[in-house]
Amino acid sequence: MYAVVGCGECNALWIVEGRPETSQCPRCGTTRAFEKRRQFVTTDDEDHAREVRASMLAARQGHGDAFAELDSFAELDDRIEDAGVDEETYLRESGVDPDEVQSVAPDESPGSTSREAVVREALRELEEPTESDVVTYARRHDVPASYTERALEKLLRAGEVSENRGVYRLL
Repeated sequence: MYAVVGCGECNALWIVEGRPETSQCPRCGTTRAFEKRRQFVTTDDEDHAREVRASMLAARQGHGDAFAELDSFAELDDRIEDAGVDEETYLRESGVDPDEVQSVAPDESPGSTSREAVVREALRELEEPTESDVVTYARRHDVPASYTERALEKLLRAGEVSENRGVYRLL
């Protein structure tokens, strides 16, 4: 079972799986008995819970009509597999031998962090992260500003981040 619940302190929305005794708000950290949390929807389908939460977040930001025009998460997930070209095809069509690239590409070490992970880390670590704060943090970790800006927009559209008066929150 999945429930879309809200925080009475900061109005954050998140999805809780199962029926825990307590739940903690991912934004402000308030811990309450699960039964005392406002449950907007309860469903056995995780995608349905994601849709409801995303719809509520879009409506809060004044984008309810635009959200209504989007396909469901399940349909978007299916379509993403067919979008674009794979890495090997891209390299080959660009005149680069994919096998050669693989032989000289450095392996990801266990301690290395992906660009998206750096952006998420910035959102967790910074006190009240604005876009410029996150960009600055990411630059210090060798993530380009253009990537950081696109990643923030992508996380916002996916409902994994909220933005209020220029301040971002990881949900």
